[in-house]
Amino acid sequence: MNTPADGTRLIYLMGASGSGKDTLLRLLRSHLRGDEPVLVAHRYITRDSGGSEDALSLTDDEFVRRDALGCFALRWRSHGLRYGIGIELDAWLSCGAAVIINGSRAHLEQAHARYPALTAVEVTVDPGLLARRLAGRGRENAEQIAQRLSRATQAFPVPQRCRLMRVNNDTAPEIAAAALLDIARAKLA
Repeated sequence: MNTPADGTRLIYLMGASGSGKDTLLRLLRSHLRGDEPVLVAHRYITRDSGGSEDALSLTDDEFVRRDALGCFALRWRSHGLRYGIGIELDAWLSCGAAVIINGSRAHLEQAHARYPALTAVEVTVDPGLLARRLAGRGRENAEQIAQRLSRATQAFPVPQRCRLMRVNNDTAPEIAAAALLDIARAKLA
């Protein structure tokens, strides 16, 4: 039997910015049954989340301080920002919960090294739809959107023996959220 620390019940969600990860996670939470042990970990991030994502905003100094204290199970930098997942992740896995984290494709190798039994789930979206979503959220300028679109189509390294699944989010987000919830529920079996 796998130990909780190996990430057996960890779902590492990733996808291009604008692919709808935060929407899927909100919808997934709304469909959990009673005391179902599926948790979505919040991220710590060095920018205001604007209420559109499940993230706790930290200043750069506070992030560095918490990092030095060992408060993060996972951490990475992307687009000039710092992201982290708190060490509560390990406690939740030890309690038998399936835990979903909103991760980064570029950080998958490091996450897999710490949690070798995690399941990576990539949210995929048609590039044209992705461009419209990025423009619609008003968070980036045209140059930043072009950079994100370019990055979205680039291959990313997947560690050997890492289970990678894909969930398409081109249609109603409820369909993709249900697929993600099915993946989480399978971890509890």
